[in-house]
Amino acid sequence: MRYLRPMAGRRTEDRRLSFIEQARRDQLVETTIGLVAEHGYAAASLARIAQAAGITKGAVLYHFASKDAVVAAAHAHVLDALVADVGAAVDAAPPDQAPAAYTRRMVGYLTENPHHARMVIEAMTADGRPDAEARREPLAALLRRARGSRGLPPGPDPRTLALITGGAIDAIVTERLRDPGYDARTAAEALVTMLETALFA
Repeated sequence: MRYLRPMAGRRTEDRRLSFIEQARRDQLVETTIGLVAEHGYAAASLARIAQAAGITKGAVLYHFASKDAVVAAAHAHVLDALVADVGAAVDAAPPDQAPAAYTRRMVGYLTENPHHARMVIEAMTADGRPDAEARREPLAALLRRARGSRGLPPGPDPRTLALITGGAIDAIVTERLRDPGYDARTAAEALVTMLETALFA
């Protein structure tokens, strides 16, 4: 399960970071996630990141080469956390239940972490958004393995099912962000039922 990640653009990657430098980088990444989630990519300027972190623009540039570099690091951080969480759920499930585990945890993680969900949405709508194939292919592979694990011949096109499922996950998460009272868990279960019906019927 892999996503295409932008380069973080570290200014200090040629040497080992001190504890204080790593803590400052982590603070800048978290600050940037919050700003992008609340105000969008365009409004997350270097000046605003520096102000929110309580440091100067020059101090931000000590750790990151540009605004794009700090935003890329923030996006990579979010994707690492998402992939680790969803990957753990998928790895713990039998192959025929892995697509359901993927669907439940994608919805679960992104609704439990709304700033991360907003960061992902912002990255998807920005010019350098992750490749659609990098988002779709991990689920398509799970779908192929799920059918194979039950001894079923090739069935519905996994690419199409992955596209439909991914679009539905995006819609559920977006609706939950718009309306915090929306029952995303029940929606995820309905999506799992539809997916398994299409996959195994």
